[in-house]
Amino acid sequence: MSVVLINESDCGEHIAHVMDNEQQWAIEAALAANRPLLVRGEPGIGKTQLAYAAAKMLERPIITFAVDSNTESQDLMWTFDAVQRLAEAQVAASLYQDRDELRREIDVRKFVRPGPIWWAIDWESATERLQSPTQLPKIPQGWTQSRGVVVLIDEIDKADSDVPNGLLEAFGTRQFMPHGWTEPIVMQSEVESPLIVVTTNEERVLPDAFMRRCFVLHLRMPDCVQPNGEDLESADHDKFVNFLVDRGNAHFKDSIPQAQLRIAANLLLNDRKAAILGNQSPKPGQAEYLDFLRAMVNLASKRKGDRDTVYAEISDQISRFVFKKSSGAEL
Repeated sequence: MSVVLINESDCGEHIAHVMDNEQQWAIEAALAANRPLLVRGEPGIGKTQLAYAAAKMLERPIITFAVDSNTESQDLMWTFDAVQRLAEAQVAASLYQDRDELRREIDVRKFVRPGPIWWAIDWESATERLQSPTQLPKIPQGWTQSRGVVVLIDEIDKADSDVPNGLLEAFGTRQFMPHGWTEPIVMQSEVESPLIVVTTNEERVLPDAFMRRCFVLHLRMPDCVQPNGEDLESADHDKFVNFLVDRGNAHFKDSIPQAQLRIAANLLLNDRKAAILGNQSPKPGQAEYLDFLRAMVNLASKRKGDRDTVYAEISDQISRFVFKKSSGAEL
């Protein structure tokens, strides 16, 4: 297990990802097989963060795309700005009398913008399509185009099933034909395979054809209750608490007393167990734990007094606002 530091915020929080052995093997396997890595798991478990950690670990730029209900598969390869083309055509019509000049000014290719798959397949031609250098993705120091990129397609389950199915050809052949092109955009042989990370919150069943072309990684929190509803055995209880404490330490290092990290983990365990047994949703998880710690750090920085006492008071006062999110949950 290793900690990949993604960023450090002004308030002292380390945006970090605890990369375990299973995750590292999944990344390496997907790259080796030239397949997308589908990351499954409940919201807040760290699926998106895994992609950023992989980019940091591989020293590659990351290109992100957040899927929504209006997303089409084409959007991940390229988009066409019809509105801008219409506006440019109206202006050009009054400036150019020569039809050939007019056609050049409103050439369809000038209004095609690269999507994340385009960046993964041909970085150079994607760069040519930018309107401004400020739109260029952040590049790690020393990186060259031949080393490949990481692409994050976030929450693909929000889109219709046509979207993942529509990506199969581009994933398989590493080429596609944008609007207005006569030759396809093709990945060059000297460029390393991109790592394409696709996340899902399991809100929609993904097509079998898409699933078969992915490597799949399940991110799960340890069990917080036995299948029969009884409390965990001591070893399993410690496994759950240590899982969260490791992540608390990765994000906040020495900002929070170790005792408070464990108290917070136990608070979450009890409330998560209650939500599961009561068939309530959402279940508090890793995201709520980190939110709780973040709130404690910021509140404690504004208070004077014994550090342990300050944190204990804050914990007692705010835990109910963080973990008990289910309707009907008792405060």
